[in-house]
Amino acid sequence: MDLAFLNPLYEHPGPWASVYVGTSRHTEDTPHERHLTARALSRELAGQGADDATCRAVRGALEELEHSSEPHGRAIFARAGEVVLDPALARAPLRDSAHWAPLPHTAPLLELAGEDPVCVVVYVDRRGAAFELRTALGRQDVGTVTGRQHPIHRTSTVDWSERHFQLKVENTWEHNAAEIADALTVCQEETRADLLILVGDDRERRSVHDRLPRRLHDLVVEAPHGTGSRLLDEDVERAREEHVRQRAVRELERFLAAREPGGEGRAGAVEGVPALVEAAREHRIDELLIRPDGPDAHREVWIGEDADQLAVRRTDLKILGEQHSWPARADDALIRCAVATGAGALSVTPAPEDQTPAGGLGALLRWP
Repeated sequence: MDLAFLNPLYEHPGPWASVYVGTSRHTEDTPHERHLTARALSRELAGQGADDATCRAVRGALEELEHSSEPHGRAIFARAGEVVLDPALARAPLRDSAHWAPLPHTAPLLELAGEDPVCVVVYVDRRGAAFELRTALGRQDVGTVTGRQHPIHRTSTVDWSERHFQLKVENTWEHNAAEIADALTVCQEETRADLLILVGDDRERRSVHDRLPRRLHDLVVEAPHGTGSRLLDEDVERAREEHVRQRAVRELERFLAAREPGGEGRAGAVEGVPALVEAAREHRIDELLIRPDGPDAHREVWIGEDADQLAVRRTDLKILGEQHSWPARADDALIRCAVATGAGALSVTPAPEDQTPAGGLGALLRWP
C-alpha cells in the first residue's frame, strides 16, 4: 500500500482522534442510527480525554454521513478542532470505533482502505467493446471501441461461392480484436489498472487476450460468466480478492527468503519490535508487513516529535537526545516512520500465522 496520502497526518503534532465508521447498512432508519452513532463516538472520544473542539469536529463529520450512500465506510482523523483527513474505506469495519492517542491510529487502514485492486472490465463482442472501471467504491464507464460492423456473421453454407465472405468475416473479427486490444492497452496505462477482466464468449475473449502486449498478460482474467449474468459481479470480486491474496503471498515469500542471512551473514528482512525500531531509526525499512491481530502490533513503544525518534524504552530516547516523548502503539509508530521515508506497508492477515513475521510485525529492508 502506498502511504503517501497519509502525509497530512504527520505535518501536525498530536494528540489525534481516529474514528472508523461503517456505512454499508442502508434502511429507512439509517439516518437516525448514524445520528446516534455520531453522538456515541464523540462521547467515547471525550471519555478518552479528547478536547471539546475536536469532539465537535468529529461529530459534525459523522453527521454529514447520515444520508450517505457510500458502500463501505469512512475513516476520520482530527486534531485541534479540525478534521485533517477523511478517506473512504474499501471494506466495512467490523465495528465502529474511536481512538484518542498521541499518533493517528492508521494501522486499520491497511485492511480497510489498502489493496483495493483497480479493475477494467471489458465487455467484448464481435462489433467492439465497452470498458468499465471498478474499485471497491463503485464503477464508471471509461470508454468504448467500435470496430468494423460488416460482415460479422458467418454463413451456414459450405458452398465455394461463400468462401470469400467467410474470409471477410474472419478478417473483421481479427481487425476488431486488434482495435480492442490497442484501446485496452491505452486504458490500462491511463488507469494503472491492476486487473483486466475480459467478458464475452470464449473466442472473443481469447482473440483480444492474444493481441495484448506480453507485459499485460499476467493482469488478464477471463470471466467464466458473460454479460447479463448475475454471477458476473461475483467473478469480478473473486478476481480482486485473489489478486490481493497473491500479492500478500508473494511479499511473504520475499520476506521469508530475505530473513535468512546472505553471503555476508546479513539478512534483508527483520521482525520483532526491537529490530524494527532500529531499522526505522536508520531509514532502512522498504516495506512494512503487519498482521493487525499480532501481539506486537499494539505493543507500546516511545516516540518523539520526529518520525524517526522512536525507541523501545523511554530512557533510550533520552540517550538519543530527545527531550519530549510519548507512548504509542508500535504499528502506528512504524507506519509514521514509513510515511516519512517513503516506504510501503501491507497487511498479511490472509496468510497462516506461522508464515507471517513473529509477533505480527516485520519489514523488508532497503539494505541489510
